[in-house]
Amino acid sequence: MSVEVMEEEWLYPEEQVRALLEWVRGQEGVERSVYPFMRVVAEQALRPGEARGLRVSDVVLPERGLGKLTVRYRGKVREVPLRSPSVEFLRAWISEAGLREDDLLFPDLGGRSASTSVYQRVWEQAQEAVLPRDERYWWRLGEPISILRESCLVKWLGTGISPFMVAELAGVNPSWLALRYPHCFHEKDAEIDWDRLADVMGLPESLKW
Repeated sequence: MSVEVMEEEWLYPEEQVRALLEWVRGQEGVERSVYPFMRVVAEQALRPGEARGLRVSDVVLPERGLGKLTVRYRGKVREVPLRSPSVEFLRAWISEAGLREDDLLFPDLGGRSASTSVYQRVWEQAQEAVLPRDERYWWRLGEPISILRESCLVKWLGTGISPFMVAELAGVNPSWLALRYPHCFHEKDAEIDWDRLADVMGLPESLKW
């Protein structure tokens, strides 16, 4: 399996993602679906193409408890849980936009799926407006929207969520996560109890010379 490594310094910390989304939300003249689209990609670690294909019928928004998104990718279906803030946000968005059951969740002004170029243009404007002009971020201008998904996945791994669970939510294999984000799997300053390891690995007395 050949997977390009995503180094830690290439990703956006949570406060940077928040600042970028806040900028997008505050822009006038931008198609109204752009901000909710980017927010869902960032919070649920969806592929942008997955988010573009979502319909209102793919969302379950209960009054209490977790909601869920039904996501489709290359013929496979998976369910992604939604926490209460996301449930409330999407319920408000659907109501405000007047969306019906069969409508796209993030339509353009004509009710169709917005082109990638529309989202990417706004995203590039947000990067230019928000990212500090330093070595860490300024060179990242033009990074695709998928960096929001990448940053979310690394955040999940960093909070201690099982890689198997993260892989299931993201629609990838656990091995892909390890190859893509190796820095998330490095044990720093780990102490090994060699005596305990020797006991576990040792042969029973009956097999010793």
